[in-house]
Amino acid sequence: MLTVSLICFAAREYFDYKIVGYILLVTVSLLAIFLDLYAVLLAALLSAVILNFFFIHPYYTLHIHSTEDSMLLLMFFIVALVNGALTYKIRKAQQAAQLMAAQLNTMKLYNTLLDSLSHELRTPIAAIMGAVGTMQEKASQLTEENRAGLLSEMEKASLRLNQQVENLLNMSRLESGYVKPKMDWCDLTELVYKVIDSLTGELAHHDVTVDTREYMPLFKLDYGLMEQIMYNLLYNAAQYSPPGSQIMVSIEYKPTVNFEFPENESPSCIIRVEDNGPGFPEEAVEKAFEKFFRVTSAAGGTGLGLSIVKGLTEAQNGKITLMNKASGGAVFTLSFPAEVMHLKEISNE
Repeated sequence: MLTVSLICFAAREYFDYKIVGYILLVTVSLLAIFLDLYAVLLAALLSAVILNFFFIHPYYTLHIHSTEDSMLLLMFFIVALVNGALTYKIRKAQQAAQLMAAQLNTMKLYNTLLDSLSHELRTPIAAIMGAVGTMQEKASQLTEENRAGLLSEMEKASLRLNQQVENLLNMSRLESGYVKPKMDWCDLTELVYKVIDSLTGELAHHDVTVDTREYMPLFKLDYGLMEQIMYNLLYNAAQYSPPGSQIMVSIEYKPTVNFEFPENESPSCIIRVEDNGPGFPEEAVEKAFEKFFRVTSAAGGTGLGLSIVKGLTEAQNGKITLMNKASGGAVFTLSFPAEVMHLKEISNE
């Protein structure tokens, strides 16, 4: 208020005191956007005193000769007071509305997660309990083939249950900043085949191919994180592409500078996972890596897989992108500015 008043005082001879009143009124309104209520009330009172003392004749006295000026000053003070208070109340109401919206959004996410987990966790648990119950109650009636089938179902359900728990733990670690990559030399070709073997059931009705060069060096990455990334991407492709469709994994070594990482001139590792399914709707491409986002609930899942992939990729200074192919299907591209070790450089120890 004092700063604005000094500026107006310097130009007092050039415009009427009523204009100064408007300027001080606007100043009170602006202060109400940022300050507490008591500060706003003080600004309104101070503006009225300054207007009277410095700008209304006679100057440098609080006495006013004109009734019109007295009424004008009184109305100015009331308007400044009410306007400042109302602006402050509006700001508080907006903050309360934003807080309520955030709480509602949190509850919505919580309910989404709870609904998803109630299905995703209950299904494998029910399968395990059912198989165990059958083996206990009808042990003498089961053939070796029946027993092997039940054990296989229990193993699949256990793996699915373990995957859901791993996703929850990984999301918790990512949000808390606990994920600390342990970089070591990885054979990515071997890692991809290992993940494919662990998803035999999910990929049984898909044509999975791995495209790599005849020679592929070792990349310095976190083996455990990369395994989780590939598992989630392949599992996602299996869930959202129709049976009989093709899923292709390609690994590329780029010994040139990767312009996506101009600050790091290390050779780059490019991994692509693509399918020829329906792809993603255009409006869903940008949201695909958000927590709990699912294109459709028909395929199940908690909507955490791709957000975890993004987090684990970025934890290794990598980048992931998603795009739809013109011929149909989705392509996930992972880029890592990884260090490289050529096999001929490995010495015998």
